[in-house]
Amino acid sequence: MNILLDLFLSFAKIGLFTFGGGYAMIALIENTCVAEKQWITHDEMMNITVIAESTPGPIAINCATYVGYKQGGIAGSLTATLGMILPSFCIIFAISRFLDHFLEIVWISHAFQGIKIAVGILILDAAVNMLKKMQKKPMPRIIVLCAFAAMMVINMTSVRISSILLMLTAGMVSLFLFVIKRPVMKGGAGQ
Repeated sequence: MNILLDLFLSFAKIGLFTFGGGYAMIALIENTCVAEKQWITHDEMMNITVIAESTPGPIAINCATYVGYKQGGIAGSLTATLGMILPSFCIIFAISRFLDHFLEIVWISHAFQGIKIAVGILILDAAVNMLKKMQKKPMPRIIVLCAFAAMMVINMTSVRISSILLMLTAGMVSLFLFVIKRPVMKGGAGQ
C-alpha cells in the first residue's frame, strides 16, 4: 500500500507544480522517477519518452502509467495516472467554475508570461539531459543532428510539417540502417 501512496503523491506533486504540458514535465518525471526514487533507469526513461510521444495521449500521463505499472501493476498504473491528472483537473475546474475572465486579471497575465519562459527552460533541460545520456555511437548523434537541422529549417521557413512525421522518418532511417548493417554483421561472423 505504501508504494501506491508514494506513486500518487509523487505524480500529484509533478502534476500540481508543472506548467506547460508533458514536455515541461519530462525533466521533473526523470528527476523523481530516476534520480530520487530509482523506480526506473535513465534508459527506460528515454524509451518511455519515445514511446509515450508516439502513442495516443499526453506524454506525461503515458510516463506515469508506465512507471506506476512497473512499480505496482494495474493498481499502480491507475494510482500514478490519477495522481498526475487530478491536480490539473481540479485547478482547471476551479478556474472555469469561478473565474470567467481568469486571464484578464493583470497579475495572472504577467505571471503566465514568466511561466512561458520557465516552461521553455524545462523543455530545454530535459532535451539536454537526454542528449548527454544518449549512446555515444555516431549514428544516433547523426540522426539527432539531422532531425534538429530539419526542425530548424522547417521553423525558419514556416513550412508546415508535423514533428511526428520527422520522428517516423528518423525511426525509419534507423531501422533501415539496422537492417542493412545486420546482414553485413551475419556475413562477417560466418567467415
